[in-house]
Amino acid sequence: MKYRAILLFGAPGAGKGTQGKILGQIPNFVHFSCGDAFRNLRVDSPLGRVFVEYASNGRLVPDEPTIQLWKQSMDGLAATGRFNPEADTLLLDGIPRNPRQAEIMRDMIDVKAIFNLFCPVMDKLIVRLQRRALKENRLDDANVETIRSRLETYKRETRAVLECYPDSLIHQIDSTQEPILVLADILKVIVQIPKPAVSDGSTIYSV
Repeated sequence: MKYRAILLFGAPGAGKGTQGKILGQIPNFVHFSCGDAFRNLRVDSPLGRVFVEYASNGRLVPDEPTIQLWKQSMDGLAATGRFNPEADTLLLDGIPRNPRQAEIMRDMIDVKAIFNLFCPVMDKLIVRLQRRALKENRLDDANVETIRSRLETYKRETRAVLECYPDSLIHQIDSTQEPILVLADILKVIVQIPKPAVSDGSTIYSV
């Protein structure tokens, strides 16, 4: 079964997490942040050690442990009733992060829309990430050199993910707006996406 999904896309600091957390409060929408999932791991766990090794240098975690963490997280959310694959839509933030991950996940997710939160001025992203580092004590926003490395990695590896999907799915969102205006632009698109049909065994209906 393919999971119904919406991709929240953009450079580090573009506001994917902010929008994902808000949208995740809407019934039948489940926000998953790959970065948060890695940061919540114990640093002495196998996946936690991999994250620390790569994130401290502004590099992407390799594909295999990233997909492994995502699968484990989905299983955990479903097992605890926080994600219903038949009725819910995933809001994926930070995954897939490169074309290979997009290809691996092609048979796992049914992408309904991609919101590309773009910010034409990189210096604004650096300021946002520095502010976030002070507020949240985040390893991957530790210093300007790490931030610049993350932004270069995004341009070199992650941005190409957009080429893996048809243009009809991609919606450009100006992330330099106030967050509430960004949210409004996203919601204008979401309300037009057909809802999934759910079967209760005898009747098929939309949720």
